[in-house]
Amino acid sequence: MTGEDDTGRLTRAGLNLIQQALSIFDRELRLAVCNRQYQVMFDLPESLTRPGASFEQTIRHLVERGEYGPQPDIDAAVRLRVEQARAFVPHYMERTRANGRTISVEGSPLPQGGWVTVYTDITDIKLQEGLLRAHSAELSDQLLAHTERLALANRELAATNAALEEAKRELTEIEARTRQVTEMMPAHIAHMDRAYRYTFSNRRLSSVMPGSLSEIVGVTVADALGRDTFTRIEPELARALAGEATVFEITHAPSGRRIRIALTPDRSMDGAVNGVYVLSTDVTHEAQARAALTQSSKRELAAQLTSGLAHDFANLLTIIMGLQGRMERAEGLPAEAAELARATLAAARRGGTLLDRIASISGPRELRPQPLDIGPFLDDLAAMARPTLGEAVVLETMVEGLDAPLLLDPGTLQDSLLNLVLNARDSIGAGPGRISLGARAVRDTWVEISVTDTGRGFSPEALERGLDPFFTTKGGEGSGLGLSMVYDQTKLAGGRVRLENPEGGGARVTLRLPLRAAAETTAPKLVLLVEDSDEIRTSVREMLRGMGHTVIEAATAAEARELADLPGIGLMLSDINLRGAETGVSLARAVGARTPPIPVLLMTSLPEGHALRAAAPCPVLSKPVTDAALRALLTPGDAA
Repeated sequence: MTGEDDTGRLTRAGLNLIQQALSIFDRELRLAVCNRQYQVMFDLPESLTRPGASFEQTIRHLVERGEYGPQPDIDAAVRLRVEQARAFVPHYMERTRANGRTISVEGSPLPQGGWVTVYTDITDIKLQEGLLRAHSAELSDQLLAHTERLALANRELAATNAALEEAKRELTEIEARTRQVTEMMPAHIAHMDRAYRYTFSNRRLSSVMPGSLSEIVGVTVADALGRDTFTRIEPELARALAGEATVFEITHAPSGRRIRIALTPDRSMDGAVNGVYVLSTDVTHEAQARAALTQSSKRELAAQLTSGLAHDFANLLTIIMGLQGRMERAEGLPAEAAELARATLAAARRGGTLLDRIASISGPRELRPQPLDIGPFLDDLAAMARPTLGEAVVLETMVEGLDAPLLLDPGTLQDSLLNLVLNARDSIGAGPGRISLGARAVRDTWVEISVTDTGRGFSPEALERGLDPFFTTKGGEGSGLGLSMVYDQTKLAGGRVRLENPEGGGARVTLRLPLRAAAETTAPKLVLLVEDSDEIRTSVREMLRGMGHTVIEAATAAEARELADLPGIGLMLSDINLRGAETGVSLARAVGARTPPIPVLLMTSLPEGHALRAAAPCPVLSKPVTDAALRALLTPGDAA
């Protein structure tokens, strides 16, 4: 016999020692437990005292036997008592049975459903009360009646106290379950009184608004959230305390998260507002999705209008960059001509960045980190931007402790910084001013790149909403997408953006990006270059030779297949669009399937979402091809 069976036997044995009758029925009106006194008191057959016995059958047995006196309609009497049982409420009553005995009936509900009923034979108590009335002539009838009422009231009070204790226990369990549920929700749930002091809170505030307190019961809203955040939400809290429910969104300045706050007045029975219920949820991703959906139709249209031009434009830029690169490396070139060549290369790279933005209009952009010397990169950016600033604006660059190449995406970084420089120029206006481009390492973990100007600085509204899509301070001349684009690109790279007004005036935008050192370049190898444009093939060949590689060339897929049989080929670099029926994708599959296989890289001006580009079985380099991008894909571990 198991321990559970022993417990059951002990329980039944204990219940049988009780002089009162006891029965427990479940929510399905089936007998769960009863004691022997229950069977004896009502003279029930064994079948109605076994677990599972029907309450309806038990009532029918008692009605038919006359337990409740003569009944004109037995079915109606049974149905009435079954319906009362289904709508069960706590009760205490006394009744005289058909055999003349008087019993009290006390019932209480159970948390799991069903109820427990205790039956007590009070015949002797009633007889004593009758004898007292018959033999105590000195006691007035009024006193005897009062004594009887008092005894009845005492019994009813005892039953009520038991019900209250059970209700108290249930309320305690409900409160515990409620707190557990609120702790599991990914939102901050709280209640504050009219003095802006929290009276209840789950422990989710610091996860929704990082930097806030965790244990806030008894703490004011200003102390829990910080004075700045409280100042921004205080008007909405006042509206809620005035009886108006409200839902609004703010940007939590310390974390940059978008928070939706719902405030519901806590009204008493007379309608007075005693406080406010607060529900705060992080909706940063939802806000970004809303902005993306708003622009989706515009992006589709722009993609259709521009994708047809992208291929030819990319090829032209590749040729220009190749020629300018050869000019820059030419010996004896005058300093002024070298500066012009470098500026032309920077402008061409900017054209490639714009082309990359066009390609990403209809789909999400992928990061293309490359080894980048931050000092020369900022110098090139300054050379390209200075002609647009005017003579009254000075542009300077400063780099601290970043001598080794870093792994960054030069396209998105150049696009972001040029956007910020032009914004700084607009802030300075026609007067003289200074723009500083700075870069420094932070604890060997981050690289901070800042653009600081001496303009009018950010307004309070711009500091709060500057990174929101479509927010602009330029009226009809601005799109409101500049800083939002900078924010999106920086977040894509795993970084953050901070807007501030430094001491002394002006404005500063800081990009904090992961600091990752670039790997060393790969060893020289024999490269099979496949490109149907002679000018582009020449430009890419010079880039590969400048890296120390040996190059053999093919203009078609058929030529490439023949040259692939030569021994010692370490890499094939092919355009996706080639003359003839075969594409670079099918060529890559064929060459990659050889034994031993030849590593393959592809290049194209097709946008990211194009089906042919998506089918590539290897890494794809976007045109116009730059020296840095090509070098990055040939770096060990990056082309895998």
